[in-house]
Amino acid sequence: MHLPSVFIFNWVFLLALFPVSFFWLRRAYRILVKRDFSEVALKKGIPPANAEKYAPYEMTINMIGGVVLVVLLVAVLGFQALASEDWIAVAGVTLWVKLFASFALGRQAHGLGPKKKPVAGKELP
Repeated sequence: MHLPSVFIFNWVFLLALFPVSFFWLRRAYRILVKRDFSEVALKKGIPPANAEKYAPYEMTINMIGGVVLVVLLVAVLGFQALASEDWIAVAGVTLWVKLFASFALGRQAHGLGPKKKPVAGKELP
């Protein structure tokens, strides 16, 4: 038996996919077209010193995530091609994979572990 609250959650979740896909596609557009690297591989809200090196990866992550969500929205709202459980699963996996991929890219770009401070009189390798 399906409760009405479940259906409300489905609609709210579906509506939330619109701004998420918009922001991801806008971020990919900014990186690809405007060459704005201020949101590339962020760690604590700060891009790495060599953000241009990681821009293609960040753009690809955002583009794939945004396109998957847009196709999902068209399939659900336009064609009603997917069952409720199916589109929720695809949307959930897309959200989590994109978040983990962006997180991992940010850590890779900034380096793993704490920053090493130079010691007086010694040079770092």
